[in-house]
Amino acid sequence: MSEDTVGEGESAGRAPPPDPEAPPDMADVFDELEALEEVVDTPEERERVRETKRMVLRAQRGTFGRVISGFDRADAAEALLGSLLFGIPMFVEGGTGEVGAFVATHPLYFLGTLVFAILTVIGILYVADIQDVRVRNPIFGLIPRKLLGVVAVAAVTAVVMMTVWGRVDWAARPWVSVCDVTVAFFPMAIGSALGDILPGS
Repeated sequence: MSEDTVGEGESAGRAPPPDPEAPPDMADVFDELEALEEVVDTPEERERVRETKRMVLRAQRGTFGRVISGFDRADAAEALLGSLLFGIPMFVEGGTGEVGAFVATHPLYFLGTLVFAILTVIGILYVADIQDVRVRNPIFGLIPRKLLGVVAVAAVTAVVMMTVWGRVDWAARPWVSVCDVTVAFFPMAIGSALGDILPGS
């Protein structure tokens, strides 16, 4: 086997070497384990690597810079708490209805608000680098579970709370109600994302 072949195999099967000047951290360990998982031969070895990855996740310390992935019941509870912390002021503030009524007359503003809310959540989770959020087992191979979970918790909470507290009237003004909920959803989605990732789970 030539040196070129060996070099190509090693580069294909392993993550890029870390910066020699930067001290290794949990993210570097996790990268190495993910690379190892791709090259092991048997299901038993692969399961051992996965168990080691789970142990690494549990062993992390500190609030920021942790490797996190997936979305479970604990994440949902944290996202719900964040949604409520950011959303309750929106439920009791009359300005939410005024903004919703304005957005209802400008469909492009409604669409822009919704898209910007989703992009903000993506930025918090995957771009801002508050935590090292990994995508694991995406739905349909495309939609990250954490992104969908965070957005769904915020959206459902906004609909339920706005309805229960009488801030919307779905029968008389369905479109305005949708816009009111969307306005409340924006900060709640931010709170949901922060509530999920800040504990580092």
